[in-house]
Amino acid sequence: MLQWSMMNIFFSGINGTGIGPLALLANDAGFKVFGSDTTRGAVYDDLTARGIDFDIGAQDGAFLQQVYNEHGVDWFVYTSALTDDHPELVLARKLGIKTSKRDDLINLIIKEKGLKLVAIAGTHGKTTVTAMLIWAFKQLNLPLSYLVGTTLSFAPSGQLDQNGRYFVYECDEYDRNFLKFKPDLALITNVSFDHPNIYPTKADYDEAFDQFMHQSLAVIKSRSSALRGLNLPGKHNRINATLVIDALIKLGIETDQAKLVSILNDFPGASRRFEKLANNLYTDYAHHPEEVANTVAMARELSDKVAIIYQPHQNTRQHQVKDGYSRAFTGASRVFWLPTYLTREDPNLPVLTPQDLIANLADPSIAQPANLDEKLVQDIKQLLKDGYLVVLMSAGSADSWLRQNFNHDK
Repeated sequence: MLQWSMMNIFFSGINGTGIGPLALLANDAGFKVFGSDTTRGAVYDDLTARGIDFDIGAQDGAFLQQVYNEHGVDWFVYTSALTDDHPELVLARKLGIKTSKRDDLINLIIKEKGLKLVAIAGTHGKTTVTAMLIWAFKQLNLPLSYLVGTTLSFAPSGQLDQNGRYFVYECDEYDRNFLKFKPDLALITNVSFDHPNIYPTKADYDEAFDQFMHQSLAVIKSRSSALRGLNLPGKHNRINATLVIDALIKLGIETDQAKLVSILNDFPGASRRFEKLANNLYTDYAHHPEEVANTVAMARELSDKVAIIYQPHQNTRQHQVKDGYSRAFTGASRVFWLPTYLTREDPNLPVLTPQDLIANLADPSIAQPANLDEKLVQDIKQLLKDGYLVVLMSAGSADSWLRQNFNHDK
């Protein structure tokens, strides 16, 4: 293997929150980093500030070929969303470049730097727990290397600190990614059922988590209730903070529980996790009935008039979870149901419409079909005028639409 300072890595999908943070980490580690993406994404500004050379455009292989010709490419790292016939992946293989998803590179960095892996896994809440853990390390002025699948207001989304002992990683179960790791400590937020396109049955899903926990040296599972003194909005957020405190005490990093409670109470949040865009207007990543119910409950702690704009994610998932919507929106006064954001779909499954999914609600009268259009803009403005707390729930395109149409004056 080439020396790190001589290794060039090309990241396909570099602007996304899956690959972008890893590109930042690789840059910190001393690799020469290049990349491509179709659009400007969440980590665009951080990549630009580092002077990383990347291209926004068609991803047809032209920029990869240019980098290969001018600098050479030793490793091609790509997102799970890339299809096997993607032009860049096809070209990388043709050129004889080493290709892999992110786990091989992460494991190499962990091994070469002698870091202890603290991995956060679970069906819901892993991004928030990871962000909270990063926040706690920062507030304790402790060096830390980490990757989190979102952007943060208080730190970059990926960082390697040469003086730190720990590597904190949001370890996603999608594509069985988390089974490539053997953590020193695994934090498990919860285990329900998700990603039916990867795990055919709940038993398959549960078995994968069992294997992950078995290959971890130590495991801490989320408690059913939160520590006293945590004042964060949302019961699930308070339970997430409790898991972080348990982890810090387990690691011997800080044993003063009261001090940790105070630190976590000041947690500023993570992007798209009940993120405030304007007065009474929030955006959240919830796209599963359990996440929806938790986010509605959080909103109700702030207001008794709650309106939800909901964009389901992946038609394959909707066929699996539709019955779970029955009481997921309990507490919301109004729901505007958008068409499902389609990605990595099974072409044999009919696309469920908003009307199909609304029919599963215990009280369908609270919901109505909607679209990302001017009418919805006006509806949201009227809701805000009428004193509603409005929450967008989306893991798809609706978040960027909302940001384009409403200012960010908090």
